[in-house]
Amino acid sequence: MAPSAVSAAEVQRRLREAGSPERARGAARYFKTGPGEYGEGDVFVGASVPAQRAIARACRGLARTELDLLLRSPVHEERLTALLVLCEQHAHGDAAARASLSRYYLSRLRRVNNWDLVDVSAPTLLGEQLVAGDHALLDELAASRDVWSRRVAMVATFARTRRGDASAALHVATRLLYDEHDLIQKAVGWMLREVGKRAGIDALEAFLEQHAATMPRTALRYAIERFPKAERDAWLARRAQARLLAPGREGYR
Repeated sequence: MAPSAVSAAEVQRRLREAGSPERARGAARYFKTGPGEYGEGDVFVGASVPAQRAIARACRGLARTELDLLLRSPVHEERLTALLVLCEQHAHGDAAARASLSRYYLSRLRRVNNWDLVDVSAPTLLGEQLVAGDHALLDELAASRDVWSRRVAMVATFARTRRGDASAALHVATRLLYDEHDLIQKAVGWMLREVGKRAGIDALEAFLEQHAATMPRTALRYAIERFPKAERDAWLARRAQARLLAPGREGYR
């Protein structure tokens, strides 16, 4: 498809063609769209993620005015596909284009409002632009009252961790370690697990030596998921023992 033919309406049409009512119902349950749940109000057409990736590749020339239409949509797959288009543009852009995409992404961050939207976009559209040692933007996002901005701060660090640099991930994990939201605890644990896998087990174990006794159980379980069972049990036992000795300490849940 030529760039001039690409429009939000074309993306919407393709998504609906790829959709499935049964898959849409399942996605609505999976992404917690009920009253009071984190995805309340989200609408699904039932297009699979592989289908959305294919659409994003075909519609890589989408202009930002068209992307805005998709990002403002209540339809989950339209927002996700828009973010996948941005990732495609990032992959094919030069340094100036990538910096511009990062600024655009930050300006539309309130539309990145579910965990899969964060996870598919933050490492590429923000993480790749992070300067080593400069955590100011991550600190700002981590301090946000918005749960999705906090998750962006954590997941964006994956870009540096993949290069073997654990500093950003460990910095943000420390900031968010006692966050009460389950989706943040899972993100912290996930990124810590990736530190052990990609930046070295010593970095992860040093972090755990300092924090495992008090960190939330969810984060700890995710962080040690790849450890042998005996090691997992030992870390969990250390936390349990510390909890018995000082049940009022921060972080115990």
